[in-house]
Amino acid sequence: MVDPKSELADTPGMAVKIERQSLHDAILNRLRDMIIEGHLPPGSRINEGQVGAQLGVSRTPLREAIKFLASEGLVELVPARGALVKKFSAKETSDMLDVISTLEQHAARRACEVATTHEISEIRELHDEMIECYRRADRLAYYKLNQAIHSGIVALADNAALSDVHTLLQTRVKRIRFIGHEGPEKWAGAVAEHEEMIAALEARDADRLAAILAQHLQLAWERVKPELDDS
Repeated sequence: MVDPKSELADTPGMAVKIERQSLHDAILNRLRDMIIEGHLPPGSRINEGQVGAQLGVSRTPLREAIKFLASEGLVELVPARGALVKKFSAKETSDMLDVISTLEQHAARRACEVATTHEISEIRELHDEMIECYRRADRLAYYKLNQAIHSGIVALADNAALSDVHTLLQTRVKRIRFIGHEGPEKWAGAVAEHEEMIAALEARDADRLAAILAQHLQLAWERVKPELDDS
């Protein structure tokens, strides 16, 4: 079963200093959040001195975290320019969402066959927590639970290779998926789609769940497309 802690471990604001914990993971989570929320916009250079001061950390662990984000595809290391937040074109984004949709539909069908009642109830718990975040307008916490639900459904398929590919692509579209919830109308639409999704999963209606996920990813693309260019 998916562990949502990777998505939910760290949600405070961008300028809050790192406290005592796993320093690498803390910096990594915070930098991801800064990219997701747009504090470090696509195409922008990561100023190590400025970011290090904001987080209260030295350059060495910060650079290690930046290298890790580069391995995930969220950051580009460019000679003579430094670390840049990856900017995906409209086509790159569409291609990734298309593959994610295919993976999630396949996982959904398999999950309806093999998942235990307890595992499905854990997805329901994540969903209920996500709805509470929506009601109190906690957008970042909502987003992380949202992504944990998608990863959780994939994990229910019990296919490590499938989960690995899904995780790779899911990581690269974090910022894109986050802006898909901007504005009350878009956010309400995404919530309604998730309500249908959890109902289909609990009913083990494989065809319905796969269809909802396909529509959900298509609508996600339509919501984010206006924010992208075609470069």
